[in-house]
Amino acid sequence: MSAPFIQFGQQIPGYNIPVLNERAVRAGAGILFFFAIVSFMNAWLVGDFLLTRVFVVAFLIDFTLRIFVNPAYAPSLILGQWMVRKQQPEYVGAPQKRFAWAIGYALALTMLYLVVLNNVIGPINLIVCSLCLLLLFFETAFGICLGCMVYRLFNDKAELCPGGVCESKPEPGAGGNLGQGLIVFVFLLVLGFTAKGLPDREPPVAAHADVTIQASPVNPDEAERCKVPEFAKAMGHEEKWKLHNNCT
Repeated sequence: MSAPFIQFGQQIPGYNIPVLNERAVRAGAGILFFFAIVSFMNAWLVGDFLLTRVFVVAFLIDFTLRIFVNPAYAPSLILGQWMVRKQQPEYVGAPQKRFAWAIGYALALTMLYLVVLNNVIGPINLIVCSLCLLLLFFETAFGICLGCMVYRLFNDKAELCPGGVCESKPEPGAGGNLGQGLIVFVFLLVLGFTAKGLPDREPPVAAHADVTIQASPVNPDEAERCKVPEFAKAMGHEEKWKLHNNCT
């Protein structure tokens, strides 16, 4: 008997709730995180938002299929399932995943309105993108579903949580001991002193740098458009703001 086209989660014998393969979900999150960080850094460093706009649309389509049609037809999960096809499935409860993905869907809608439809550039974009990257990173790197944790705050009857966090309690010292914490602290301290001690490299000076270039007349409208807002100055984001808005 074939599974319904529209459904959320799989009905697996032995499980009394719909489930999803956590290994495929983590793989899908990793795929999305890779493209998200590439598009984010391209916008941040180069000032080109084209990849960001394309990714937002792709992300929204993917999550629309996940939530409203069937996770089995979401492109990122199809690729993720293929990547982990030789691994033993780890089934987790679908309800909390749907709630977590709804958070991602809301973030995607926000970015669609801001970046794709209205070409808005400002701190709100940075906040939304950073939150999305944080959720994806925790999912793929640590197997921690932050949205599922929020779901558990409102529903203490959640079952089959990723990593078994709903059913199990960690043993004392499972997160490490004081000695290990000191090792991490010393490691970070060494990196800090290393970064402080390394000399800054000045950019090479062009051979024709002493040539005086006559500045072209400044257009008052252009000067007003390129006036850096106070929020960008407060963030230390002045030069990046000029880059993102094609101002020199």
